[in-house]
Amino acid sequence: MTTFLNNPTKVKIGNKLYKINTSYRAAIECDLVARDEGISDYERAITIIYLLFGEEGMKDKHNHDKLLELAIKYLKCGNEDKIHDEDEEKNMDFSQDINLIRASFKSDYGISLSDDMHWWDFFMYLNGLTENCILNRVRDLREIDTTKITDSEERKRIETLQKKFELKNKQKELTEIEKQSVNNFYKLTGLKGGER
Repeated sequence: MTTFLNNPTKVKIGNKLYKINTSYRAAIECDLVARDEGISDYERAITIIYLLFGEEGMKDKHNHDKLLELAIKYLKCGNEDKIHDEDEEKNMDFSQDINLIRASFKSDYGISLSDDMHWWDFFMYLNGLTENCILNRVRDLREIDTTKITDSEERKRIETLQKKFELKNKQKELTEIEKQSVNNFYKLTGLKGGER
């Protein structure tokens, strides 16, 4: 079993090295794919391999099982335990909350979120945010049970804020670069579904 060191950039299977797309954006795309109930497990697995290991990973079909295993371990930041509890109420969405994440990184750490930030750094910073940052205040707001608020004005105020920040369950519109990437993926795999 491969042991990941800090911020890995490659994985090795046998004598072959595969470069990892380490951008936090690729990991967020993997999260979206993993949660997409509209595609099969096979399509989900192949898409994650493609997002993290590119065309090189796609070509080596005999290593797909191992690449998927390493991808999952990488996405869990080297932890064997689950990062997310499936039964836990979801109070954050990487894509929808990206501007809140950016603002929180800036306020808590004084850093700008760059597109090439390594997934493990991104995840570490995300988990270290203070309770006072905008992201965590919104996450807390989403979890308030308004039925327990006795003051009607306060209940109305909280419900209005919850509506403003509620998580949407819609598929995001892809950029032209993302559409091209998806189309390339479908060409490589031979699966149906390109031309989005």
